[in-house]
Amino acid sequence: MKPDGPRSRVQAALPAISRPARFVLAGAVAASVNFGSRVLLSLALPFAAAIVCAHALGMATAFVLIRQFVFKEATNRLHEQLAWFIAVNVLAAIQTLIVSLALADFVLPWAGVSWHAHEIAHAAGILAPIFTSYVAHQRLTFR
Repeated sequence: MKPDGPRSRVQAALPAISRPARFVLAGAVAASVNFGSRVLLSLALPFAAAIVCAHALGMATAFVLIRQFVFKEATNRLHEQLAWFIAVNVLAAIQTLIVSLALADFVLPWAGVSWHAHEIAHAAGILAPIFTSYVAHQRLTFR
């Protein structure tokens, strides 16, 4: 008899949610970890360093959630999944960093936005690689 805990209820509901939607939901949780930890890390680190460290925390969260709830049927080995996941997310981190810094250092000051400029810039940076990451994970990471 299977336990009827929160995880089994989530697993039972998954077929009703499309794979891209599950990816976005898992990514939203990971992005929340990323964003929240960046805010806390910024208390002790420069903005760019906090972005990179927070991205690593978000990556760890994303790997677990995406592997468990989005691409559970993947047949390639765990070490292959991890290697591709890291490669894809290094590229995503670069996208995130470029977008975040461009917005924080150039676009938002030019537009006269100073209220929560780092938060706005980082949120936009986190959103930037959603499509490319989904395609790369589908075709490379979780085959």
